[in-house]
Amino acid sequence: MNINPKCIRKEINYKLINQARNLIEEQKSLLKKKSDVFSLAGNEIRLSIVYLLINYEKLCVCDIGDILNISQSATSQHLRKLKDGNVIDNIRDGATIFYFINDEMKQFFENSIKE
Repeated sequence: MNINPKCIRKEINYKLINQARNLIEEQKSLLKKKSDVFSLAGNEIRLSIVYLLINYEKLCVCDIGDILNISQSATSQHLRKLKDGNVIDNIRDGATIFYFINDEMKQFFENSIKE
């Protein structure tokens, strides 16, 4: 066990340390998944896209680009990253592709970014 001997504390709580290490190990895949989502949403544009999709349910690339005042190319790149990260999905209606946040991610974000 790698314990910092220079840490100032009255005594080492080995039970707590072992329990916490086990907890982290047990939740490693969940923590990785959440970390990846937070990393994607750490960009202001992508977080804005998520926020829009939570509030407007589905939008096309053109709508999102116009709302955020960014090019269609930049919008598409951000949408691709969110889609690859399984944060959003899309559906085609004729020639138009609409993006929406999937149910799992909607719940994940709703409490943290809605007022």
